[in-house]
Amino acid sequence: MGLYLLFIIPPMILAMVAQGLVSSRYARAKQAPASLTGAAAARRVLDSVGLQAVEIERVPGHLTDHYDPSAKVLRLSDEVYDGRNLAAIGIAAHEAGHAIQDAKRYAPMALRQLAVPAASFGSNSAFLLIILGAAMNAAGLILAGVVCFGLVAAFQIINLPVEFNASSRAKERLATLGFVGPQEAPIVRGVLSAAALTYVAAMLSALMTFLYYALMFFGGSRDE
Repeated sequence: MGLYLLFIIPPMILAMVAQGLVSSRYARAKQAPASLTGAAAARRVLDSVGLQAVEIERVPGHLTDHYDPSAKVLRLSDEVYDGRNLAAIGIAAHEAGHAIQDAKRYAPMALRQLAVPAASFGSNSAFLLIILGAAMNAAGLILAGVVCFGLVAAFQIINLPVEFNASSRAKERLATLGFVGPQEAPIVRGVLSAAALTYVAAMLSALMTFLYYALMFFGGSRDE
């Protein structure tokens, strides 16, 4: 248990810090008015790079904003879609950045899309396989569970450059189009940087979990 905590606690602390930063910076940015709604800003960003065919739709929930590459649709939550503040502008532009990646055939994004099914399977199956393997004393099942954790970790590693690049594209487009002035830019950067930290925390958590179970499995195998 001590070794497990050593592997898991640091990512957990980072995740809590990241979530706290996201909440505080998002709240601050929501209080900063903007000239456009999030939906209008996303439309302008997309149109500025020739992506008029990408539609923008509402999606229920809080911060459920995402770009769907299979449908070529950018979906924004109500508070971002209608929000006339810097938080909405920053999030909408970030998601538009994913649409730009898709149009430009950004390799890490294409790789991420290919990895989604494997990562989803790994996330849903890893613990179950390890528990069943331990109960049945079946090393093969335990190894399969470890591999599943590896799939999740690999996905999170691939996801990092995709998210950082989308934020970079968002900041560049916002500056070029003049939506965000020099005094407003730090607020938007703060929101996007805090969001990026959550992806770092998710990656570290997945990687450390994989390393822990890999160490337990292969270390145990050597002891036998």
